[in-house]
Amino acid sequence: MEACIMDGKTMKCGAVSGVSTVVNAIYLARLVMDKTPHIYLAFDGAEAFAREQGLETVEMSHFITPENIERLKQAQEADRVQLDYTQPIQKEVPKDAAVADGDSQIGTVGCVAVDSEGNLATATSTGGIVNKMVGRIGDTPIIGAGTYANHLCAVSATGRGEAIIRGTIARDVAAVMEFKGLSLKEAAAYAMDRVPRGNAGLIAVSSTGEVAMLFNTTGMFRACATEDGYSEFSIWDSPTE
Repeated sequence: MEACIMDGKTMKCGAVSGVSTVVNAIYLARLVMDKTPHIYLAFDGAEAFAREQGLETVEMSHFITPENIERLKQAQEADRVQLDYTQPIQKEVPKDAAVADGDSQIGTVGCVAVDSEGNLATATSTGGIVNKMVGRIGDTPIIGAGTYANHLCAVSATGRGEAIIRGTIARDVAAVMEFKGLSLKEAAAYAMDRVPRGNAGLIAVSSTGEVAMLFNTTGMFRACATEDGYSEFSIWDSPTE
């Protein structure tokens, strides 16, 4: 598992990769941010730090389910990697194709928030892709790729990690807001336009409370809520309020 958290006011951040026994990887990322001089811990070092801090850990078998075994079997038979929580693989699709329909439902959880004073924060956690090579690291824990926050906005991205890393999606949203003077929605659209179709989605919030939830896949599970009681949630193009 991988996770990352970032405070936009202080620019403090913490990230972990290669975690296989920690129940909540995002808690570990928060501890990296708050309790160490570092930003990123991975694999054995991250696991050891989790034990030192008394985080809840379990055997790796805790995370193995019949559904995940079936997804791994499908991916191995098709000889391709697969995003978590997807529809069944279509074997006739080239394994390097960017497919929206089969990869729109993904296993990443992201959150962005702004408080009454305009302070921003973001957090992202994921189990990664199915049938990945041992040691593969995705976009989620990479600051500026899958997760980023500063004084202007907070962003959490999801999708094909390699495409998101190449596009530095999360940082790009903040950068074009700062250097081109774009609004959050304009900046998010700019960043997403640079990613091949079928590869990514993002949620973002600005210091003024503007919200953006964009994706170039068939759908993306998403929701937002405000302190005055307004909320919306959606999977496809039309939000449900």
